[in-house]
Amino acid sequence: MTDKVFWREPYRTALITRVARVAGLDVVLEATLYFAESGGQESDTGTIGGYRVLAARWQGRDLVYTLPPGHVLEEGDTVTVEIDWPRRYALMRLHFAAEIVLELVTQRLPAIGKIGAHIGEDKARIDFTWHEPLTPLLPELMREAQAVIDADAPIVSAFSDEAAERRYWEVAGFGRVPCGGTHLERTGEVGVLRLKRKNVGSGKERIEIYAAPR
Repeated sequence: MTDKVFWREPYRTALITRVARVAGLDVVLEATLYFAESGGQESDTGTIGGYRVLAARWQGRDLVYTLPPGHVLEEGDTVTVEIDWPRRYALMRLHFAAEIVLELVTQRLPAIGKIGAHIGEDKARIDFTWHEPLTPLLPELMREAQAVIDADAPIVSAFSDEAAERRYWEVAGFGRVPCGGTHLERTGEVGVLRLKRKNVGSGKERIEIYAAPR
């Protein structure tokens, strides 16, 4: 099982570890900083042993990384894992911005259904099933979400079940949510929030989420 250092140290950008397995272009590491897409959060970008990672995926409790043709890594090799920090930090900020918005929407509209989400480097989005436009709700959502951000509260990120690798984040007085992504230490790091509504089909609503650094 890959040791997922990105959960314990989401702000770390480099790690020395060993190659656990090699199968052609695919490698598995003993430990990793490199997050693979999950829960809508895009994968990190970066290198393993100096080779650019072309793709990353979860395989059970391991993470599998695809390297370029011609790599010469072998089982047992010591390698350095490096991630693109500006991208990781942008993903963490937008991820938590989306989590705040989702919590506020579901608190206000308990019957609403979430049908999808995506967190990229430039924006995040959440898709819902709902019978009317969410546009009138956006100004209040932005005010409430920005208040959570501006409170600069600590974000707890930990295991709810370590054996099963189930994790959560929690902000005291706001919410506790199951989530296996990488998380900020404080809400204030999100920055300045902006929301935009988009219609994506009959009975479907999308909220796009942007977060500018202060």
